[in-house]
Order: sequence, then structure tokens, then C-alpha cells
Amino acid sequence: MRAPSRVRRSVAGMRIVIAGGHGQVARLLNRQLADAGHTPVALFRKASQTDEVVATGAEPLVLDLEKATRDEVAAALAGADAAVFAAGAGPGSGPARKKTVDRDAAILFADGAVAAGCRRFVLLSAIGADDFDPSLDDDFEIYLEAKSAADGAVRDMDLDWTILRPDGFTDKPGTGKVNVGETVTRASIPRADVAAVIAALVTGGLAVHRQFEVTTGDTPIAETLAAL
Repeated sequence: MRAPSRVRRSVAGMRIVIAGGHGQVARLLNRQLADAGHTPVALFRKASQTDEVVATGAEPLVLDLEKATRDEVAAALAGADAAVFAAGAGPGSGPARKKTVDRDAAILFADGAVAAGCRRFVLLSAIGADDFDPSLDDDFEIYLEAKSAADGAVRDMDLDWTILRPDGFTDKPGTGKVNVGETVTRASIPRADVAAVIAALVTGGLAVHRQFEVTTGDTPIAETLAAL
């Protein structure tokens, strides 16, 4: 792992491309970024979701990362100040899509960021991603293995990356307080707080070249991230 570094703190007006831009965390992130004066660009695969994405304050960009080329991804990221991978195959998707989305699409998106010169990259992973059991032919183990592979690939790329690994999501209101660390005690976390953590990472230049787990907690988000 590279030595920690810190990128320039931003001012309002960042252009941030978010893969999985129609997802539940991403829609909250879109709104938080837009309200703060940034330009979220939501990348998603179904044109029918455009109106819902626009309603969150994001610019829509339809692109299927399971079919896109590296050049197409780089073009989507051209001129972006930061990129966030918040996509996922989702429950019930089966093992094949966990590999093509949670692993392959994440790696492709990061590779496209390298090609586009978009250095700031935040990857939404999962707690316990490295604890998968390869002997088990189970959807959840395959999901963890896919996340772990994507995390490892991103760590090896020439990017100002941050990888966050939240525990299980809830739809409770965000508290603005979290617990972070290389490993933490398992606990759920509101999606709104996950979105707030990502927003702070991207716009504040925090926790560059850091991978950490995150759950709900007692410390304000900016304070705990600044300490990483």
C-alpha cells in the first residue's frame, strides 16, 4: 500500500462522476453534492431511469459498464475532478453478475479513470470483503470475493484512491456520526451516512490511499475521516 497522501482540498464546483448513479446510496450522494454546489454526474445503464436521476440533482449519463469499453469509460470521465464507484449487482442478481458488476465493472471504471487522468477515485466496497471462503459456492461468498478482487486491483492503480467498506445498510435517517478503522465492530449504518462519508472523502481530499471499514458510531464524519 502506498504511503498516505492528501489531495488538494476542493472548493464548490467539482464535477464528480458516480457509477451506479441510480442506486440508493448514489441518489442520496447526488443530492448532497448538488446541494453543496458540486455537479454530480450519475452514470447508470437504464435510460428509463433518467427522470429519477435528474430529480436527485444529477446530470444523467447512460452507460452500461458491463458492456462498455475502456475508451468509452474514459470519455465519460473526461474533465471530471473525481470518480465514485457505487454500483452493485444487488440482491438476487446471481454469481455471474456479482463478478461482472462488483468486480469487473469496478475495475473497468477505475481503469477508465486512469486513462482519463481523473486521479481522485472512491470505491464503495463491503465490510469483510477479504474474509470470503473460496470453498463455498455461495452467492454471498462470491460477492465478497468480487469486492475483494476489485479493491485489490484499485489499490494497485496510479490513482488517489480511497476504499470504504460499510456494514449492512439501513434506511434510517443519517446521524452524521460514524465509526471507522482498518477493522471495526460490526454494526449497520444508514445509507445517508454512507453517502455523507463519500461526499466528505471526495470533496475534502481525505483518507487518500486508505482502506477502512465504517459503521454507525459516535464521532462526526469529518473529524473521524481527518484522523485517518
